[in-house]
Amino acid sequence: RPAGRALRVALVHDWLTGMRGGEKVLLSLARIFPDAPIFTLLHVRGSVAPELEAREIRTSFVQRLPRVEAHYRHYLPLFPSAAEAFDLGGFDLVLSSSHCVAKGVRPAPGARHLCYCHTPMRYVWDRYDDYFGPGRASPLVRLAIRPLAARLRAWDVRTAARVHRFAANSAWVAGRIRRYYGRDS
Repeated sequence: RPAGRALRVALVHDWLTGMRGGEKVLLSLARIFPDAPIFTLLHVRGSVAPELEAREIRTSFVQRLPRVEAHYRHYLPLFPSAAEAFDLGGFDLVLSSSHCVAKGVRPAPGARHLCYCHTPMRYVWDRYDDYFGPGRASPLVRLAIRPLAARLRAWDVRTAARVHRFAANSAWVAGRIRRYYGRDS
């Protein structure tokens, strides 16, 4: 960045639909970087801490899809494209808080990307059957999800290269990052 110009930071989080562990991490990052806008696939108004609600929140095209607040998980096939579509031009540092696709954003040339990884996508890696196995999903969904999950795994691995440094929230997650992305954290 040019000398004398303040560091421009963007925060990226998968989605804002409730106040769970990942959102508490995001809240901590937002307190450290009070001027940073938050980029997220979708935001259900009133679902997170008032301190986050008061922030500048920029959503993706997923926000405008039908019945997204109740059925956003059904739009999983669109999530990688939505994350990649964010315009992060003008930001020197991208901090992603990711358990799904936030780490797959495209930082501007010359920008640094640090990902606080809660976990690589469980539903396409080691917990696939917990989400899409018999009794969990209809036969039609199971048939459709198999090739989609393979594409999501390939995308997940490929986009790990967009991250300069990973931070894991546990030794277990650090091991998963090493196993699936071949990266240290």
